[in-house]
Amino acid sequence: MNILKPEWWRFEWRYWRKQTPWDTQITPPEVTAFLAEAPPGRALDLGCGTGTNAITLCEHGWQVTGVDFSPKAIAAGRRKATRKNLSIDFHIGDVADLSFLSGPFDFALDVGCLFSLKALDRERYAAGLISMLPPGACYMLYAWLPQIHRGRQMGMSSQEVAALFLPDFALNRTEVGQDGDGQSAWYWFTRR
Repeated sequence: MNILKPEWWRFEWRYWRKQTPWDTQITPPEVTAFLAEAPPGRALDLGCGTGTNAITLCEHGWQVTGVDFSPKAIAAGRRKATRKNLSIDFHIGDVADLSFLSGPFDFALDVGCLFSLKALDRERYAAGLISMLPPGACYMLYAWLPQIHRGRQMGMSSQEVAALFLPDFALNRTEVGQDGDGQSAWYWFTRR
């Protein structure tokens, strides 16, 4: 993990200041709907933050591994899981370098991580994810669509998402919605 990346400092500082509007402590209904239909297996939560979704997955019978580059967020996730007597394998790590993990995983989830990465890290993330998921595995991604946020260009287009994952994945469904002042999208993939 490269703690010299400016985004690491920015996120870690916000966790320390408790200024984390992305950390709603609520699992999105899209994830809950998936869990109602899918049989449990091994799950990978990319950019897991304080573990909200990892905990929900574990409560639904999944064996969960969560990865986030914020030590503060991972410590909070471990505390929350311990309070609920859940066993979750949390790692402080870079989602753009998953070489420290052992796959395969049956399901991968990313709620708001990939779109915040720089282009090269997005490519490395995709390559790592492809290596962790066997054919038939599911991947759910939530990402902002391109927009200006706090004076910076953020998000990624559906075409950028497709370029990262096709043809290694089949795109089953996309849903565009509103997130604050901008648009966002959910993507449901299956590994080919």
